[in-house]
Amino acid sequence: MGKPQELQLHVTVEEVKEENSAEYQNSKKLVSHEPRSYKRWIIISMYAFFVICGQSASTLLGRLYYDKGGKSIWLAMVSQLAGFPILVPCYCLTAPPKTKDGQIQQPLSPSAAILVLVYFSFGICLAAYTLMYAIGLLHLQVSTFSLVCASQLAFNALFSFFLHSQKFTPFILNSLVLLTISSTLLISQTNPPTRHGGVLKGKYMVGFLCTIGASAVYGLMLSLTQLSFKKILKGAHVLEIVMYQSLVATFVSVVGLFTSGEWRGLLMEMAEFELGKFSYVMTLIETAIASQFFIVGTTGLILEVSSLFSNAISVLGLPVIPILAVLFFQDKMDAVKVIAMVLAIWGFVSYVYQCYLDNNDSKSQYLCGSEVSKSPLLEETS
Repeated sequence: MGKPQELQLHVTVEEVKEENSAEYQNSKKLVSHEPRSYKRWIIISMYAFFVICGQSASTLLGRLYYDKGGKSIWLAMVSQLAGFPILVPCYCLTAPPKTKDGQIQQPLSPSAAILVLVYFSFGICLAAYTLMYAIGLLHLQVSTFSLVCASQLAFNALFSFFLHSQKFTPFILNSLVLLTISSTLLISQTNPPTRHGGVLKGKYMVGFLCTIGASAVYGLMLSLTQLSFKKILKGAHVLEIVMYQSLVATFVSVVGLFTSGEWRGLLMEMAEFELGKFSYVMTLIETAIASQFFIVGTTGLILEVSSLFSNAISVLGLPVIPILAVLFFQDKMDAVKVIAMVLAIWGFVSYVYQCYLDNNDSKSQYLCGSEVSKSPLLEETS
C-alpha cells in the first residue's frame, strides 16, 4: 500500500516540476498565442496594404493636381490632411468599450494636458511634413520625388539610434550608405527634369531640399510616435490618434491657405483645370481619402510592430511610384534614375535582411528559454 502511494506522489511531483519548467511554459505560451499571432499578422498585412496603396495613390493624385493646372501649395496640403472625418464612423464602430473589466488591468491614462501637448506636437510635425511634401512634389517629377523619399529610412534609423537604442550593424550601415548615394545621384544631375516649358535649377533644388526635409520630419515623427506608444499612449486607438493629429494639421493648413491669400484664386483655378471642375473636386477628395489610408496604415504598423517596420513598408512601395509615373505621366527614366532606383531597392533589401537575422536570432534564443530583446523590425510597442 505504501509503495504505490509513494510512486504516485513521486509522479505527481515530477509532473508539477515539468509544468513549472521554462521549456513547458514557453511551449504553452507559444501554443496559447498562436491564434493571436495569426490575427495579428492579418492586421499587419491590412495596414501594410493601406500604406502601399495609399502612398502610391496620394502621390500620383497630388502630381495630377499640379500637372493639370493646380497651383496652390496650401490647397494641396489641405487635401492631404482634411480627409480625417471619414474615420469617425470607423472609430465609432471599432472603439473599445468604456466599461472596465475587473480581471484586466487597464493602463493609466495620461492627463488631458499631456494628451493635448502630444497631439498638438504630432499635428505640427504632420503639417510641416505635408507642406514640404507638397512643395517637393510641385518642383520634382513623380519618379524623382519618390526616389528621394527613400532617404526617410535613413533618417528613421538615425532617430531610432538615439530614441530606441537601435544598433548599426554592417547591413544597416550598408543600407544607409546606398540610400544616401541614391539621393546624391539625383541631386547631381546636370539637367534636372522640366515641367511646363522648364523648371529653373533653383526651383529644382528647392523641391529636392524640401523633399529631404519632409523625409527627415517623417522619420522623426515615426520614432516619436513609437516612443509615445511606449511611454504615454498605452492602449490608445489608432484612429483616435490619426484624427486628433490630422485635426491640428488641417487647422494649420487652412490658416496658411487664408493667410497666404491663395484662397482668392481657387475659383479661377477650378475653372481653368484641364480635366474640368468635377475632376478638380474629385482629385482633391480622392487625394484626401488616399492620404488617410496611408496615415492610418503607418500609425497602425507602429502600434502593432515598430516605426522601423512601418518605414520599411513605406520604402518598399516607393519603387512602384516611378513605374506608375512612366505609365500615367510619361516621366523619363534615364540612366541616373534607374541606378538610383536599383541602389534604393538594394539598400532596402539590405536593411530588411538585417532585421530578418535579428528576428531569427531572437526567436531561437526565446525558444531556448532565455529572455532577449525582440528584433527592431518586429518589436511590439504595446
